[in-house]
Amino acid sequence: MISFKQLGLSDRILEILNSIGFEEPTPIQQKAIPQLLQPETKDFIGLAQTGTGKTGAFGLPLIDLINADNNSVQALIMAPTRELGQQTAQQLTMFSGNYKKVNVEVVYGGAAISNQINALKRPTQIVVATPGRLLDLIRRKAISLKNIQYVVLDEADEMLNMGFKEDIDEILSHTPDSRNIWLFSATMPPDIKKIVDKFMTNPVEVSIDRGEKTNKDISHQYIVVKTSHKVPAMLRFLDLNPEMRGVMFCRTKRETQEIADAIANKGYGVEALHGDLSQKQRDSVMNRFKSRAMQLLIATDVAARGIDVNDLTHVFHHNIPDQPESYTHRSGRTARAGKKGISMALINPNEEFKVRNLEKKLKVTFEKVRIPTGTELITSRLDHWAKITSNINVNKKAMDVLTNIAPYFESLSKEELLLRLITKQLDDLHVEERNDLNEDASSKRQDRKDRKEKERSTRGDSRGKSSGNNRYFINLGTIDGVTSGDLVHFIAEIGNFNTSNISNLKLLKNCAYFDVDKGKDSNLGKKFEGIEIDGRAIRVNHDDDNFKREKTPSKGGYNRNRPKSKKSAPKGRKRFR
Repeated sequence: MISFKQLGLSDRILEILNSIGFEEPTPIQQKAIPQLLQPETKDFIGLAQTGTGKTGAFGLPLIDLINADNNSVQALIMAPTRELGQQTAQQLTMFSGNYKKVNVEVVYGGAAISNQINALKRPTQIVVATPGRLLDLIRRKAISLKNIQYVVLDEADEMLNMGFKEDIDEILSHTPDSRNIWLFSATMPPDIKKIVDKFMTNPVEVSIDRGEKTNKDISHQYIVVKTSHKVPAMLRFLDLNPEMRGVMFCRTKRETQEIADAIANKGYGVEALHGDLSQKQRDSVMNRFKSRAMQLLIATDVAARGIDVNDLTHVFHHNIPDQPESYTHRSGRTARAGKKGISMALINPNEEFKVRNLEKKLKVTFEKVRIPTGTELITSRLDHWAKITSNINVNKKAMDVLTNIAPYFESLSKEELLLRLITKQLDDLHVEERNDLNEDASSKRQDRKDRKEKERSTRGDSRGKSSGNNRYFINLGTIDGVTSGDLVHFIAEIGNFNTSNISNLKLLKNCAYFDVDKGKDSNLGKKFEGIEIDGRAIRVNHDDDNFKREKTPSKGGYNRNRPKSKKSAPKGRKRFR
């Protein structure tokens, strides 16, 4: 195993690395650091993917090379985004912990330029900057690059993709010809070659081959799913793994926001990160994500550059990238610092060839995994609920409450009580739409079968079975402390039919409306005669039978002047449990 000490770094740097737990240099660090510490190395090109330790590759030798006693700006690092710039500055500040005179400043757009101008008036040796803001500062004469010795172009290909080539050209024209240029990039497109030819002299080049598994701790997976089922599939994985923290990458800003909204509307901790957000909004989103206030971040590739979040367990690809570099950039967000991680692509049935192409080009193996079924999800949730419930510390006040409510459960055995608790949990588990979202031959056959069954139930079969349903009203609502699940089971129990025969339940404040399959609702209203809750008679009527509503169901009102039933309740009254 190669150590940092073997790379030629100073004892002061080695002491810092030891204190922060950096033990083994990454492949790009092993190749780059010894070269950059050599006096004869003027210009340098380092080719490596995201997440391979490039900041340490240029940052560690840079701190050793600058003159801490010189108060002028000696090193300039350009980054494509504010997030990456902030991340780089933080790491450099950490690396320079034993160099008390070294000051690192970061400047970027979207923040008050006056504050940055004031910060640059202090002695500063290293400046990390986004190209646009740096040019603004140069034109305002708020920064001088005449003493620059080192220029680092970090994520150079990304800066060019974002249209910064002209800015970079102009910035480099303000630096002295004697400066060293260190260029780090994942790829070497033609525009970068133009920069190399124009500004660099016989650069030393090192690269980390794609075949070298710089991060062997990433498990590459894919699922086959219809586009319309991708969000429900995502929710299955989130539900099965409450500790999951991940980023989902999307191609467009619109897609990113729509998916984030769809998932957030279902009650999940998720937000979008894309270029249409203001800098203040982006900072707010990232702060919440880093503080674990949300489980999943939905982001575009550009907006996610520079995301530095510890312990990301998953990276999801809503659309599988066409370019291997893009896939590697994305997947490199997980499995950092020796931890394990999963990179999962959500692909359409006709896209498996893209997976095969990535396998060949990146020399990795993808595992095809199945989406958890609704049954698996329910089992997992109930198991989680049972573990939590069995380990709850009993509140002292619970005994007082138990004394009051014990009569409701006296006639129930332990098994009967547990079954009711489990039933309540099952009702509260809103499993998304279909039981099996996996896009394979069996699910397609099931789809066809389901459609035929639905058509048959809608029109009635040739033997003249009844079809459709009847609409009913019941005088129970949220004011009575009932939930939709409570009510469905209560109605089914009294009506003596299955809960599946009830549909379109609308629970309002003081009443509810529901449909019952025709043929299952014979004498339903009479079955509720004599049933009371807290001394109040429970009534179930046809929505249009002796009951004229003054308001529509969506508004929640009903006519309280309905004639009262003249029948008295029998002595054997049932209780709503």
